[in-house]
Amino acid sequence: MNAVHNLWTTRRDSVAFSVDNSKCLTALLPSSSASERVCACSSLRRVAVVGVLCLFIGSLSLQMQPAQATDTDQYRLYAHSRIINYEQYICLSKIIHKESRWNPKAVNGSHFGLGQMRSQHYRNLDPYRQIDATIKYAKHRYGSMCNAWRFHERRGYF
Repeated sequence: MNAVHNLWTTRRDSVAFSVDNSKCLTALLPSSSASERVCACSSLRRVAVVGVLCLFIGSLSLQMQPAQATDTDQYRLYAHSRIINYEQYICLSKIIHKESRWNPKAVNGSHFGLGQMRSQHYRNLDPYRQIDATIKYAKHRYGSMCNAWRFHERRGYF
């Protein structure tokens, strides 16, 4: 036998290392031999194997259900796309959660929508435009979302 000079380039005989997995994979399945068919335990084994396979396939189908995004998740994602800075986004998210719980149809007296603005025009906007208007208002009045959130924490409104 030749000495191995380099393990990375030495080829091994693939036939010498082959593994027969058929015995391991089919050990639980019932045999078609006459002696096995006579044995009563083979039918019980078949029922057990079929039951295990059904449970396995059923668990796979339960795990593969697609997740459904809620409207709130879509509004949050949109807001985050408008405010790239994560810290500023969190401040905006806290404001909107505190004001309306991310409900674009929220009404509190004469205040409407996600940001609870007083304008009738704001009330008629779709939720994405409400987010844009809330961001514009907070930036104009407070300079940043976190400044608006700090004001909101002190006063209870923004």
